Amino acid sequence: MKSYLLITLSLLLSCSSVKKTDTQAGSQLLKDVEVLSSDAYEGRKTGTKGAEMARVYIVSRFKEIGLKNLPDISNYEIPFTFKDNKGDAIQGKNLVAYVEGKSKDMIVVSAHYDHIGIINNEIYNGADDNASGIATLLKLASHFTKNKPDHTLIFTAFDAEEAGLQGSRAFVKNPPVQLDNIKLNINMDMVSHNDKGELYACGTFKYPQLKPFVFSENPKIKIILGHDDPKLGSNDWTNQSDQAAFNDKDIPFIYFGVEDHKDYHKATDEFKNINPSFFTNASEAIQEITQRLDHQLYLKSVINEKKTIN
Repeated sequence: MKSYLLITLSLLLSCSSVKKTDTQAGSQLLKDVEVLSSDAYEGRKTGTKGAEMARVYIVSRFKEIGLKNLPDISNYEIPFTFKDNKGDAIQGKNLVAYVEGKSKDMIVVSAHYDHIGIINNEIYNGADDNASGIATLLKLASHFTKNKPDHTLIFTAFDAEEAGLQGSRAFVKNPPVQLDNIKLNINMDMVSHNDKGELYACGTFKYPQLKPFVFSENPKIKIILGHDDPKLGSNDWTNQSDQAAFNDKDIPFIYFGVEDHKDYHKATDEFKNINPSFFTNASEAIQEITQRLDHQLYLKSVINEKKTIN
């Protein structure tokens, strides 16, 4: 325990040497991916030393950013237990924090921090899958602590996505907040590796009311709606990441991700193989769209509330 916590501390210190100015926000984004996908974290498989190291790092970033703990939750951690395919009980831990908004209505911003660990003595570092999603979540958290949102934003780093979406399903089964107050899930899973500048936004097929707000004004990124029609079979991503747990409860979602690439679920999914320029633009676009959805859905709720009163 002490040895890997010391490793984590040294990595944190290396990050803290970067001053947090606006011009260096991209540096922090990339640094978060580089740290979480380094060999020291041993692929972040649920229930392992590497997963615990990832939690230590993410919690330290939550604290640095200034995110709040939910009531009755210590150190942002919500443990849960599930059985693996051998029938063994495995404990995972979701990390949950929030930024208070103008409304009690909530948006859950999520990404999973686990990956698949070590296979045949090779470390599967999961830089794109899904250190990139966590780094983007941290970027959004930092932005919204400085720019108060309309909704209360629940920032959730899910564990055990690779084991069958166990962390998100545990969250929905035993929610730490009122499910009725969750109006939207924005999930990010693989957002840093695409050679065409294409970022998919999945969810508007079932929830077309979100479609007008899912676009970016940045010409360097292509936001493509799709991969959410049930007729597409395996190319329908609706149930292929943590947004599925929310969709099962008819909570609208937007899932940001890229199409599978040559390094998907391979040992070559390393920091050196992501596309830094694409990733920076993708994360900025996700922030832009999240802010737009937060504001526009809030305005719609206020208008509807006034109509009801009248």
